[in-house]
Amino acid sequence: MRLHRLDITAFGPFGGSQTVDFDALSAAGLFLLHGPTGAGKTSVLDAVCYALYGSVPGARQSSQGMNLRSDHAEPGTRTEVRLELTVAGRRLEITRQPPWERPKLRGKGTTVDKAQTWLREHDAPVGTWKDLSRSHQEIGEEITQLLGMSREQFCQVVLLPQGDFARFLRADAEARGRLLGRLFDTQRFADVEKRLAERRRATEARVREGDATLLADAHRMQQEAGDAMELPELSPGEPGLAEAVLESAAVARSTARERLTLAHCRLSAAESAHAAAQRALGDVRELARLQSRFAEARRRAELLQERAGAHREAQARMERARKAETVAPALELRDEAETEHRRAAESQAHTRRMLPDSFADAGPAGLAAAARSASEQLGGLESARRAELRLAELMEERTGFDRQERADEDVLREADAWLADWDTTRAALQTRIESAQEAATRAEQLAVQREPARRRLDAARARDELAADLDEAQRRALGSGQRALDARAHWLDLKEQRLSGIAAELAAHLTDGEPCAVCGATEHPAPARKVAGHVDREAEEGALAAYQRADEQHSEDERRLGVVREALAAATAEAGDTPTARLAAEAGELEQDYARARRDASVLHTAHEELRRAEHERERRLADRQQAAVRTASRLTRRETLEREQAALEEELTQARGAADSVAARAAQLERQTALLTDAADAARAAEDAAQRLKDADARLADAAYRAGFDTPQAAAAALLDDAAHRALQHRLDDWQSQEAAVRSVLAEADAAAAAQQPPADLATAERTAAAAERRLRATASARDAAARCCTELDRLSARAAEGVRRLAPLREEYDRVARLATLTAGTSADNERKMRLESYVLAARLEQVAAAATVRLQRMSSGRYTLVHSDDRTGRGRSGLGLHVVDAWTGRERDTATLSGGETFFASLALALGLADVVTDEAGGVRLDTLFIDEGFGSLDDQTLDEVLDVLDSLRERDRSVGIVSHVADLRRRIHAQLEVVKGRAGSTVRQRGADGS
Repeated sequence: MRLHRLDITAFGPFGGSQTVDFDALSAAGLFLLHGPTGAGKTSVLDAVCYALYGSVPGARQSSQGMNLRSDHAEPGTRTEVRLELTVAGRRLEITRQPPWERPKLRGKGTTVDKAQTWLREHDAPVGTWKDLSRSHQEIGEEITQLLGMSREQFCQVVLLPQGDFARFLRADAEARGRLLGRLFDTQRFADVEKRLAERRRATEARVREGDATLLADAHRMQQEAGDAMELPELSPGEPGLAEAVLESAAVARSTARERLTLAHCRLSAAESAHAAAQRALGDVRELARLQSRFAEARRRAELLQERAGAHREAQARMERARKAETVAPALELRDEAETEHRRAAESQAHTRRMLPDSFADAGPAGLAAAARSASEQLGGLESARRAELRLAELMEERTGFDRQERADEDVLREADAWLADWDTTRAALQTRIESAQEAATRAEQLAVQREPARRRLDAARARDELAADLDEAQRRALGSGQRALDARAHWLDLKEQRLSGIAAELAAHLTDGEPCAVCGATEHPAPARKVAGHVDREAEEGALAAYQRADEQHSEDERRLGVVREALAAATAEAGDTPTARLAAEAGELEQDYARARRDASVLHTAHEELRRAEHERERRLADRQQAAVRTASRLTRRETLEREQAALEEELTQARGAADSVAARAAQLERQTALLTDAADAARAAEDAAQRLKDADARLADAAYRAGFDTPQAAAAALLDDAAHRALQHRLDDWQSQEAAVRSVLAEADAAAAAQQPPADLATAERTAAAAERRLRATASARDAAARCCTELDRLSARAAEGVRRLAPLREEYDRVARLATLTAGTSADNERKMRLESYVLAARLEQVAAAATVRLQRMSSGRYTLVHSDDRTGRGRSGLGLHVVDAWTGRERDTATLSGGETFFASLALALGLADVVTDEAGGVRLDTLFIDEGFGSLDDQTLDEVLDVLDSLRERDRSVGIVSHVADLRRRIHAQLEVVKGRAGSTVRQRGADGS
């Protein structure tokens, strides 16, 4: 993979568009990327990673967040990164645009544009670019497949972070395993370990579950068999459990069958005794029933004899009621006639009270004649009625004319007064509109100045806060650094003390007769003893963990300090040196002017509306004045016509009213008189008819009562019964007859009479005897059923237990096989002498390759002094496989990489990073990496070592590679001529490029 060109727009600290020509920089093989802190050196590497994978490196992403857009960019400029590179023989161009919150094209506010990605390929024969895809997912898969590396692998082997590899040198086996696992993708081997462990747990659980089921069946057999079965004292998973359970089950089944035979014999005897007792109880019960039945019949016969008189009276009462039923229709007719006559008399009296005294003695015919006379007089007033209504209409019309006349006078007066002030009103409104337009123009001018002033004020406030935060961050970084050094010194002291007393720690595990793990001797005459203050492994590991935590905290504080410094530089670039109070005063004054202008401009629309309404009001007033004059002329003509018609109608009505106040009053009098006379005549005729019907009904009732045998109608009415009384009396008669028939039937039975002659039956004794026999039968039957169930259940459970034993046999074999494999791959098996996990074994092979590749460059950097070697020895009780040591040729001894000095750690980690890049490249399929970047660490080298390191990096050109060094070391600017300088400023950072020839 070779980088050719990088275009950056509004990305990170770069507010505008910047271009990096990697072809020109790579011509010399070695180029330098430098610039002040916070200028954006790392952002160039972030842009390369973002173009390839759509995200920045993990550590930088966590510190900078996902806001890739530059704060210095113009609102209308979109963030974009374009990278041109050659990979796998193909020249590609990748363009990425992250999501962008831009101003809306119409209206106010902002809208969000989605992320965009383009992939193009250069067609060399034609000389043009060909579009390949615009899908994020397709482009990501294509780049990952071509490079053969994930983003994490790319950031380790192309963007070499020296701090990470320095920590890799000092890390323990677990930390190295995590990094190597990500780079070499050994997750499949970890999955194998996990899968075997899961299978072991699953098969073990199944075996234990089978044993638990077998024991559960054994417990159930013991519950059924009772004391006839004894369970073995074994737990699930123990050997011999199945055989012991099956043997105990056989003994229990034999005992249960013997008990079942004995229970059958006892049940037969109990059944015979129970049958005899039931027959005797049945005979006694029948005798008791017949004796009780005969005695009850005799008692009921005596009661019937006592109530015979009441029964005869009820029969006589029923006979009189049947005769009175023939008179009931006549009684109902007479009652109806009497009710109708009473209502007619009351109506006649009421209507006569409403008439004058002159009609008190008038009959129906006289009242009817008077009603016809009043109706004739009422018909003669119809013409006068119409004249009266017309006169009222004329008076109402004249009243309306008067109201209209007053209203028109008011309209004319208001219109003249309003029109007199029209010129003054229009001039005042025009003046308000002109003033508001001037204020609106002034507000637009001030709005342009508000946003820059607000940004400068916010930046100044942030600058003041960050200045205080910088001191605090520096204090924390210095404090955490000192604590990390103290923790490391404490750990090394404890480690040295433990190594001094390691003999006592080893001697603590010696046992007489057991071989020593160091010398192999089986006798231990004088084992070492722990002295006071002995440091054990837990104390050493606790000190190491405390040191690692302190080191991580120091790294985090350094990172926070860098973030605060970058933020302070950005805020200072934006706000300048102007005091915050002054910027706040200027911004406040500007806001007040802007608010005042907005307030003055806000009346523009209102003034326009008021002018428009005033013009409409003037037109309306002129029209109202004209219409009022036309209505006044029309009213004068109509008023004269109304006065002539009114005089004629008043003369006609004077004759028709007579003594009444009006024609309507006279007509109402006649209508009321006609209605009263008509009602009185109708009521008089109805009263005469009702009296005649009542007389006829009395005659018919007397005749019907005589024919039915009653002396008077009143006697017949008294003999009548209503429906409820009739039903009750009939029920009493029927009940007496049914009881008499039932008693005669029982007394005539021969069996009951014969039973009454015998002694009383002893039912209680017979029932006690039968109950005792039934209890004995139930007890023996229950015992027989329990014995049968016990045999059946024992047979079933024994068969199930035997089947379970047969089914568990292959499962036990599988568990033994899987358990051996799982413990072997997990490093816990006794056969795995080095306690090395499968994934650690694979990673150890990779680490051995990395150490060999790194040693080639490390020997050159250290003038042949140092060699990196891989070690799979165990340390203490831990697991082996990922140890990394350095061999010092000057002393001939092998020591831990953590003992290297700062400069030695740098070139050792650089050699390790380059070696790891080679191995990962081969692992990824041999993708050629022609461009590498090395980030910082050169300041810890002396001049001679720096020359050797540069020679090694310069030797990479032999494979046509180019290496970019990111560093602050001033000496490198003289040694490396090809340079890319990042310059920061208030408007954002820019890049300046210089080739190997100085151009």
